[in-house]
Amino acid sequence: MTARIIDGRERAHRLRAKIKDTVSSFKQDGLGTPGLAVVLVGSDPASEVYVRSKLRATEEAGIQSFSHHFEDTVTQADLLAFVERLNTDPAVHGILVQLPLPAHIDKLAVINAIAPDKDVDGFHLENVGRLATGQPSFIPCTPLGCLMLLREELGDLRGRVATIVGCSNIVGHPMAELLLKNECTVLIAHEYTRDTGALVRQADIVVAAAGVPGLIKADWLKPGACVIDVGINRVAAPEKGLADDGAPKTKLVGDVDFAAALAVADAITPVPGGVGPMTIACLLLNTVDAFCTQAGRAKPACLAA
Repeated sequence: MTARIIDGRERAHRLRAKIKDTVSSFKQDGLGTPGLAVVLVGSDPASEVYVRSKLRATEEAGIQSFSHHFEDTVTQADLLAFVERLNTDPAVHGILVQLPLPAHIDKLAVINAIAPDKDVDGFHLENVGRLATGQPSFIPCTPLGCLMLLREELGDLRGRVATIVGCSNIVGHPMAELLLKNECTVLIAHEYTRDTGALVRQADIVVAAAGVPGLIKADWLKPGACVIDVGINRVAAPEKGLADDGAPKTKLVGDVDFAAALAVADAITPVPGGVGPMTIACLLLNTVDAFCTQAGRAKPACLAA
């Protein structure tokens, strides 16, 4: 048995093509152009890479992008004042503040300063509450991308047992809400779970989002499980040789022992090339959704999540 590889890049490519066509139709109909503002504070290398990827994808989809970079010395008051300016800017339909923020800035204060109808990350308290109570809301991009991959791979999710490893507010919690909404039986493992393997072995669906490379072992998996690996971990790869500074080169790996899991799972996402591309595509999807909501229009049926 060799698991099918769930190709997140290909799925994201199809979704982004639909988004691009939709945005083009908005322009042709004289409805205007969706706009996304991305705010970066400081010079974290990983954050800079993520922001460049998001802005590039935004522009390729025909969405207006507004990039704003602050030094890590910016005060919380100044950052909050700038977010309020974006809230009232009619050209900006979605706002994303790249995390993490410097230690002197209250992350939650900034997130909750974003207007809920422009919160395309889905982190605002109002959107979190709406998701938890089954009301229309912006859904965090990574869980939304995971759900879309699962639906395409498995179809109806009703009655399936799903184990989520990791309980962050960015992935674990919203993923649990989405799977419950799809009538799964949901188990959640976290750092204090006494036997994570026992919970994973029960699962038809495994969502690994702990941020620990290779945490999920093949013998933890139920034969035939569908595995969604959200982990993005950079580890040393001595087999690739040395970098210019003499240190071993690195590679990206997930939270699942991928090579071993291929012999047990029915389907699995790779790292990279699985969930990551879907996260960016879903950011664009949420931006179009925000544009439609603010214009009093229904989101096109072709973009239904």
